[in-house]
Amino acid sequence: MSRIHEALKKAVEERVSHLSVGESLNLAAIAGSMQAPAVPARQVAEQPARVTPPPPSEAGAFLRFDDLVKRCAHPTWKPDMRFSLFHRTDDDAKIGTERFRTLRSRLYQIAAAKQLRKVLVTSSVPNEGKTFVAANLAQSIVHQPDRRVLLIDADLRAPLLHVTLGAPTSPGLTDYLRGEANEYDVIQHSSEVNLCFIPCGHPVSNPSELLSGDRMKKLLDLVTPVFDWVILDSPPSLAIHDASILADLCDGVLFVVRAGETNHETAERAASEFRNKNLLGVVLNRVEQAAGYGDYYYGSLGEEEQPVLRAS
Repeated sequence: MSRIHEALKKAVEERVSHLSVGESLNLAAIAGSMQAPAVPARQVAEQPARVTPPPPSEAGAFLRFDDLVKRCAHPTWKPDMRFSLFHRTDDDAKIGTERFRTLRSRLYQIAAAKQLRKVLVTSSVPNEGKTFVAANLAQSIVHQPDRRVLLIDADLRAPLLHVTLGAPTSPGLTDYLRGEANEYDVIQHSSEVNLCFIPCGHPVSNPSELLSGDRMKKLLDLVTPVFDWVILDSPPSLAIHDASILADLCDGVLFVVRAGETNHETAERAASEFRNKNLLGVVLNRVEQAAGYGDYYYGSLGEEEQPVLRAS
């Protein structure tokens, strides 16, 4: 039985009671499939980044971060405090942010061994918390000095990242993929930290065709050298093929499972699709429906010799 199989079984067999607003948060990344190197997270964070020269942008020049910030949109974001832990100061949020820092450290350890800059966050079915994980993972990274993150809402069917950030939803990814906007038009920049965001954009009737087209790869090739991390929130993987398309364009996949809710066979079948696409690990997430966030665990992402760890 593989580590991923064991992790999924463990996740979906969890029987948890719903939490009320104000109860503590925990986060976990459970059972990765890749060996992480024995490099301290602090050392990894200090390693140089952004050494790959970017390709020419549609504007006719190489895309540079300073130029991007000057030319992209600067809307006023109004983060939804239910989902944005790093914008809160209460004790529950402090616990939650620490769990995301742990997840961040696991990813840095993996990145020390191989190329890992574009990370896809997905799940098997809706309402498992993938958008919450993507948004707060991005926040955990940009709260480090001089770290740049691009967060992309690639769930073209049911976008929610703009709600989490309190950001405009268009122009966005669909507008770029249809050739109706360039990279400067669709990227938004937060004045608080080095976080940029590409929202979903205007609704379209052919999401899969747009994501599998040349322009999606072109966009990622263009923006990836400018940022330390590019994090994509994708649709759930079972009902549609979009997540698999995006996984082929990314360096690794984080798979989110809601504990005690997702059927084991369902989660296993969905995760198996990414085994040959660098499945980094499973994030076990249990979300209190009314509040929008809930209880999280963290564990040994990429470290097969260690058992799953629990946060009390």
